[in-house]
This record gives sequence, C-alpha cells and structure tokens, in this order.
Amino acid sequence: MSVLVFADARGGEIAKAAHEAIFYGKQIADKTSSTVTVLTYGDVSNENLEKLGNYGASKVLVNRSITEENDQTLSALVAEAVNAEGARVIVFSFDPIGKVLAPRLSAKIEAGLVAGVTSIPEIEGNAMTVSKNVFSGKAFAKYRINTEVKILSLLPNSFQVSTTDATASVEEFAPSVSDGRLKVKELRAVGGEGIPLPEAELVVSAGRGLKGPENWGIVQELADELGAATACSRPVSDMDWRPHHEHVGQTGIAIRPNLYIAAGISGAIQHLAGVNGSKTIVVINTDPEAPFFKAADYGVVGDAFEVLPRLTEAVKNFKAAN
Repeated sequence: MSVLVFADARGGEIAKAAHEAIFYGKQIADKTSSTVTVLTYGDVSNENLEKLGNYGASKVLVNRSITEENDQTLSALVAEAVNAEGARVIVFSFDPIGKVLAPRLSAKIEAGLVAGVTSIPEIEGNAMTVSKNVFSGKAFAKYRINTEVKILSLLPNSFQVSTTDATASVEEFAPSVSDGRLKVKELRAVGGEGIPLPEAELVVSAGRGLKGPENWGIVQELADELGAATACSRPVSDMDWRPHHEHVGQTGIAIRPNLYIAAGISGAIQHLAGVNGSKTIVVINTDPEAPFFKAADYGVVGDAFEVLPRLTEAVKNFKAAN
C-alpha cells in the first residue's frame, strides 16, 4: 500500500503545508510497511527536493515542464503518478490547490475521498477510518473509506512535524498529459507578502476595538516582533480597514495556529468557528463579558491600545535577553 503525496510548489518553493502532508504520509507508510513518494512540479532545485526526505519522503517525482497551477493538467499528472507508483493512498494538503485537485482526482480514478482530515487513519483490512472536524469545529466525525485507492486531504497545522537528516532520491517525471481545456491567462496574488494565514503558526488579530485602520500599527508591530501573520474579524474587512484575505472566521479563512492573539474582538460564533482549532488562544478585550473569553486559554481584560504595546515591548526585551 504505497503512499503518494502531492506537494504544491509556488515560485519554485515547496509549500510549508506540503511538509506536513509528507510527514503525515510517512505516518501512514509506517503503519502499512510502505514508503512515501512525493509528486511536485515546476522549477524547484534538486537540493530542496532532496530535503523532502527530512519529512519522510523516500522518492520525489518532479515534472519541470508544468509551471502553473492548472488543475486539469495537475490532476492528470497525479493520476499518471498513481498508476506509475501503484499508489493506494494519496495525500493532499487541504489548501486551495488541494481542495481543487483532490475531488478531481477522486472522480477521475473513482477513489474515495475524505477532505480536511485531522487524524492518522485507523487501518482495518482494506478499510481506513479517519476523523475530521464538523459543525464548525464543535465536533468531529469519523469517516470510513473502503475503495481500493484512498484520497485524504490534511487540514494544515493538524500535526507537529518532526524531521530527520534523511534525504530523498529525485526523478524526473514527464508523462504525456494534456494542457487542459481551461487556460490560465494571468495570476494575481491577493495575499500580499508575508506568511499565508493557513500556514501561520502565530497569528495576531484584531477587530472593531481598534477603532479605525489608522491604529493598526500596534497590531503589525507585535506581529513583526513575533514573526506572526496578521488577521482580522469580518466587520473590519467589510469596512475596508483591512484586506479581505486577512478575514478569519466561518465566512473567511479557517486557521489552526499554535498561538492566536485576538485584540478587540468580541468573539461572535462565526469568528470562533474559524479560529477554535488554534492550539492557544489569547483574548484582549475591555469587556469582561465578551463571549470570546469563554473560548480563551488566556484572557486580558484591558484596552488593546495599552496591552498590545506592552506585549510588543515584552517580546523585544525577551529577544534581547536571549
């Protein structure tokens, strides 16, 4: 039961979420006495590809002729790799490209798919059982897949990755695949620079308590010192204080960072639905009755304009002393 992991490569770099997917695939391979093969594309250096062995890959297949995220072409490429490797488990990241490719591949090769899994599969004979969050993260459900080939997409930041010094072999993989009927004429990045929110381990977020976009500097300063991404609540993005790609919540981006600091956000259920997978939640609010405090691991009843600069100063002092 070999394991194939699709690794997205943006701008010649393997996505961070792919490292977690490879590590996840390795856990499955260990349970099935198998190995992990990674499939990627584009202009990624051999040195970087060999390093995927650090996360558990034994072999890396790379198609350098494909340089853009065309889901028709890439799904055909993955299908070819499944056949070439005899893969029985295919792992994607539950990120934008994985959300498109996994269902396409599922239909193409008639394989069972569970999207957004959060657990290592329980294996019984030919069947696999995996868990995923449901009802906006308030519960989890178990799904059983009985098809011969199984597809899983992993919710980012679900596992703590550990690495080794192992390296992977690298092979060119260039089967004949069509260019696809849909053509990508132009790609415009809307996420700006910095850490993509779904991959961020640390996030500093704020809401209407900041009173206006001109006050966002104290949020950005803390994020810069922590090496964190910035986020916001929906009202803030709706009022154009911050761009929509920073909106986290049920109607925005769902995140699962190790640390989520929320300042001036009351904690509406729609916001909580998108951030309650965070490992540690710190809430700063002047209202001690704010519902967000019920979901917080740590709470500070105070004014964000006083607390955030003090936190930034404390981080600076800690870094200077260490």
